[in-house]
Amino acid sequence: MIPRQAEKTLRSLTRQFRAVAVVGPRQSGKSTLVQKVFPRKPYVSLENPDERLFAVTDPRAFLGQYKNGAIIDEAQQAPELFSYLQQVLDKAKKDGLFILTGSNNFLLQQSISQTLAGRIGYLDLLPLTFNEIQNFSNDYNTDELLLNGCYPEIFDRNRNPAKWYPAYIRTYIERDVKQLKNIENTLLFNRFIQLCAGRTGQQLNIAALSNECGVHIRTVQNWLSILQSSYIVFLLSPHFSNFNKRIVKTPKLYFHDTGLACSLLGIHTVKELENSHFRGALFENYIIAECLKQRNNIGSNTQLYYWRDNKGIEIDLLADKGKKLIPVEIKSGKTFQENFVKNINTWNQFSGQTGGIVLYDGNANHQRSDKIKVANWRDGKVLNALL
Repeated sequence: MIPRQAEKTLRSLTRQFRAVAVVGPRQSGKSTLVQKVFPRKPYVSLENPDERLFAVTDPRAFLGQYKNGAIIDEAQQAPELFSYLQQVLDKAKKDGLFILTGSNNFLLQQSISQTLAGRIGYLDLLPLTFNEIQNFSNDYNTDELLLNGCYPEIFDRNRNPAKWYPAYIRTYIERDVKQLKNIENTLLFNRFIQLCAGRTGQQLNIAALSNECGVHIRTVQNWLSILQSSYIVFLLSPHFSNFNKRIVKTPKLYFHDTGLACSLLGIHTVKELENSHFRGALFENYIIAECLKQRNNIGSNTQLYYWRDNKGIEIDLLADKGKKLIPVEIKSGKTFQENFVKNINTWNQFSGQTGGIVLYDGNANHQRSDKIKVANWRDGKVLNALL
């Protein structure tokens, strides 16, 4: 069983809330984690048709089986449960009674916001972090990590990414997408996801996606919402502090998992990845997704943004720690070059701050005289300081 960094945060949430929702993409390890942390709690999956029918048709009796709480997997399958669960939680004398999991954040949030607001804590469990992957091997090079992605089954069961990811996408479209919206033309939706993969690390242009896909702008917006709520993509918002500059206010598009993005781009081998013009964007995607996972796992309140002005000066990642903004440049090169710090220095001039971080694929770590830290992206201490 893979040790998960989020375990400590999960335990903490169960001491503060009467129920906890663990949400994330399919196959991210939600069920495994909660059963490991709470081995004495009864486990029921609403993916099971019989259990789901019982929960939907007689929710009071269904919950009545679990006087001391339970783990309810894929809880969004039975929204009828939540009103009755509210009554149970209001009478509860202890915290951490029910643990709910879900792979469809929109449906789960919809049910929770209507009935359980203030009674439930959240943990977003995304695929494995780099540190968690190291439990299997320390020998993966960067391109192998980008290609393999981070889903636990790839490593735990030694799956072939070239075969596993297409099957994952097919299952995702046939199950999760149809739960949210009955999309008749699944081939067109699959094409839409591929177009999104080709825009990894780019500013979101809904009009261009609409034109290339041949669907209405409103449809593109709906489909993007589906991809976000089912943890396929996420949007990195721009930071709005303008420092007397005209700035870009369009979010950037990233995938939660680079292995999935590689599969959608038709990249199936390390050699193909090495020669791909998408490699730099995929490397940036991997690092930003890593920061997002680490932040969720430790329960950090650090907000992540990017920054770009109208002249094209851009900071790949801006970590807002409340009292301090930390600019981060992400470079896929293995050899440090002086222009790696150019944008950070320019941003520091605008903001009146000092310092920053350059994360790159080389091995030479050093602190510069301008207080900018240059480090290999695998350096856990640097990421910890960032979050």
